[in-house]
Amino acid sequence: MLACVSVPARRVFLSHTSELRMLGEDHPDTLTSANNLAFDLRALGEHERARQLHEDTLIHCGRVLGEHHPETLRSAANLAFDLRELGEHERAHQLQEDTLTRRRRVLGEDHPDTLVSASNLARDLRALGEYERARQLEEHVRSRRRS
Repeated sequence: MLACVSVPARRVFLSHTSELRMLGEDHPDTLTSANNLAFDLRALGEHERARQLHEDTLIHCGRVLGEHHPETLRSAANLAFDLRELGEHERAHQLQEDTLTRRRRVLGEDHPDTLVSASNLARDLRALGEYERARQLEEHVRSRRRS
């Protein structure tokens, strides 16, 4: 799905964490910690570092947990958000659309994570000038949240 970064970003960012030292880089708890750390980097405005970490973590989650595991889907959604923040709207759109399709299949149409993916996809569509599709998706999300 995504090309791995040359130096595993997760190893650089997580070298100090107890999860990595005790559990190993592919343990599910380490992957969750990597997602959380990347989210924190984004909150601090470190969008490129967050993208690198989310991209690396997505690759590992897909390999270790499977492409449809909720943590893999969370990592994909987070990476799509990072891509949007970095102005990579087309890549963000493609990844978010794929993530939404998989979340619908795995979690169901009304799951909160599915609805978040749909809202994020609407933002991506707006950024690409697809206003009508974005509006329709936003209305769909509002109607699902009311149900």
